Amino acid sequence: MVDDSMKFSRIKPDVFGDAHPKALLKRIQEDGDKLQVLSNQHIVSAEQFEADTILQLFRLASKYESNPQRYSNPLKGKILISAFYEPSTRTRLSFESAWHRLGGDIMSITDRATTGIAKGESLADVGEMFNNYGDCVVLRESNEDSVTEMTSTLRIPIINAGNGTREHPTQAMADLYTIFKWKPELLENNGTKIKIGVIGVPSFMRTVRSLLKLFALFPDIFAEVVLIHDSDEDEIFTPGQREKLEAKGLNLTVSRTLDDILPTLDVVYINAIAWVGDSYEEHGTKFKLDKDSPLKKDAIILHPLARGDELSTDLDETPHNWYFSQARGAVFLRMALLTCMVERTERVLDVV
Repeated sequence: MVDDSMKFSRIKPDVFGDAHPKALLKRIQEDGDKLQVLSNQHIVSAEQFEADTILQLFRLASKYESNPQRYSNPLKGKILISAFYEPSTRTRLSFESAWHRLGGDIMSITDRATTGIAKGESLADVGEMFNNYGDCVVLRESNEDSVTEMTSTLRIPIINAGNGTREHPTQAMADLYTIFKWKPELLENNGTKIKIGVIGVPSFMRTVRSLLKLFALFPDIFAEVVLIHDSDEDEIFTPGQREKLEAKGLNLTVSRTLDDILPTLDVVYINAIAWVGDSYEEHGTKFKLDKDSPLKKDAIILHPLARGDELSTDLDETPHNWYFSQARGAVFLRMALLTCMVERTERVLDVV
């Protein structure tokens, strides 16, 4: 006898938020030239992108997500070096899933103790060796300078998958991709704007730091970006950080309360962890979201995950939950980026 409790459905979506990207795909006209610039770039910071390139990446990600069966081998014959010297689940697996889904092969390193770095080898020397072994590197390191040290000798592209408190550019891209899938009409230049609350501290949190840099590429879609925090005022931003974002047109405000402002927010982005050295610090632990939080009826919640007590599981079965869709979309966003970086874009353009 089959135990009904052991059955599962392949039809029921694994996310509550509508993850289907076809509406977004229709709103972005294909322009492959905007993606060609990525074929000779390392990806270190969200700051190095232009708005048009981001939108073309989102279009390609939408193509992959809309019809994944059609794209099975653009990266056949290519090798990814997945070097994660800091703990990771979603980022590492989503990069490796993205590469595998496109037909490539992977060499994975998950413990620096098993590498020459443990013997004192420099990252510059490691990069020199990587040139001979693979076609692209994805690196996560707790040291903020590790990515740039490795780029000094690399002749293959590298993607920063998180370097200390500095940046996490592909996480930010996945976050913004989710927002545009949720409300693709933001791209129609019809005056539609959203108000987003970011529970976090951009001076310490790499996800928030990178996300604000991408927001600054699309300032016209944000009526207001509210940074919700419980830190000292002089610790929220690094010197010049706020001024630089506001100069690009972002309307930034700060708040030390959550429930008072929640009813006004269209999007709530919450995180509590900042990686510092080989460990992490928690920020904003007094801020929590659960089913009793005074959210707008149609507001969505984003979280880069992994979550702690700040985001209750009782929100998982509500329409506010777009954080699982966010994690799902990260795979397709990274598929798009990786395709461009290893010069295989021509294999997927004009394919519907």
